[in-house]
Amino acid sequence: MAAERIRKLLRLWRLYAYLDFMWMTRDLRFFLHCFLSDTILNLAAVSGTFLLAERFSGLGIWSQPQVVFLLGYGMLVGGLINTLFGFNVLYISRRLGRGQLDHTLIQPQPLWLSLLTEGFMPISGSAILLPAAGLLWWAGHALGLNPGVSWWALFVVQVFASATVATAFSFLWGSLAFWAPHAAEEISSSALRLVNHLKPFPLDGSGPLLMGGLLSLLPVGFVAWYPCRFLLGLAPSTWDGAITPLAALVFALLASWTFAKGKKHYERTGSSRYLSFGHRS
Repeated sequence: MAAERIRKLLRLWRLYAYLDFMWMTRDLRFFLHCFLSDTILNLAAVSGTFLLAERFSGLGIWSQPQVVFLLGYGMLVGGLINTLFGFNVLYISRRLGRGQLDHTLIQPQPLWLSLLTEGFMPISGSAILLPAAGLLWWAGHALGLNPGVSWWALFVVQVFASATVATAFSFLWGSLAFWAPHAAEEISSSALRLVNHLKPFPLDGSGPLLMGGLLSLLPVGFVAWYPCRFLLGLAPSTWDGAITPLAALVFALLASWTFAKGKKHYERTGSSRYLSFGHRS
């Protein structure tokens, strides 16, 4: 049974990858416009932190190459979740608020499989992943990193844990659209905007109250800062490497529980999209 699910998952990923490829390459001008604009926008989003690190030769205990590593890591996490959950899967409140969940529920497959595959867009997402890889390579070269297999394994675990935290945070807030579809339609966008604006900064030196909030109510610290502290040897203990995966598990369980409760409510009330007073074009 598990093997069959994996084969179906891979088949669907292959299908959506092909559709993304055909969509992006249907016109050369369109491809270059999308690719270059996404690359420029994502590099511009981290330029402020980079310029601060350049001006002051680092930020706090972080050297300039370490800050660049942090920026590349955060961009990599953002590119990963956008690659896996594009087409408004990541911004789940849009689907819920617009009544588009009905289109997913009528499909002859589990909801989790649809959400895990419908947004797979490896060609579109590469516009973020490539500059992220470039920043990480430059930072690693400047830092003289010579990582072995174990370091790369920890790196992959931390990246996926960070991506899970960001995705769970979006689903956690986005589930409010089950109860308030119109008011909360863009709440996932606002939640992820907060994460994207704060993730490029080292949080060392923040007060305990602010630090606690940035690792709980707004878990932006787990998206880049905390795992990078561990990977770059800035964490005081080797056990810090388990914190981000544990946080990912907690937020994933909380988001799953909230989404399931909202879905039960949705099963009783349905969507107002197709009613005369609630239609959305």
